[in-house]
Amino acid sequence: MATGLAACDTTTRDAAIVAPVNPAGADPIQEPTDVKYYPSDEPVRMGLEQFNRGNYGIAQRYFKDGVEKSPKDLTAWMGLAASYDRLRRFDLADQAYAQATRLGGETVQLLNDQGYSFMLRGNLNAARRKFERAYSLDPTNPVVINNLELLNGSRRFIERPPNNQP
Repeated sequence: MATGLAACDTTTRDAAIVAPVNPAGADPIQEPTDVKYYPSDEPVRMGLEQFNRGNYGIAQRYFKDGVEKSPKDLTAWMGLAASYDRLRRFDLADQAYAQATRLGGETVQLLNDQGYSFMLRGNLNAARRKFERAYSLDPTNPVVINNLELLNGSRRFIERPPNNQP
């Protein structure tokens, strides 16, 4: 094959390398310059899909690929942090949240996700502070409201009667 390509003139050789033959009936081949996406789009899309299916380990790998390909992709960092939370790798989640904060600031979503992270860890006071900060930025956000109610329910559930009596 190498000798066959070497014998072609440069134009034919380049065409043979970058323009594969389109089989009959197949969709037209898209040139690489025609593609309109960012390098992290596919990993992030797959990460979101796997996260929503509950496959947090697989989602984490896709999101990590996304942040490696596009280090300024806020969605990829948020997905990576949330995946680490679900895998109980809170040390890595904190690092991903810190990078997301550097990129996008303290958004309602970031504060809410951090609050949920603290709730998963059992740090209900820190969770409340994050949820309340998110609520102060957007008091109509249904996710934040739901998480505050969930947190309040968690507090009632773990409260013990006085003197440890049932």
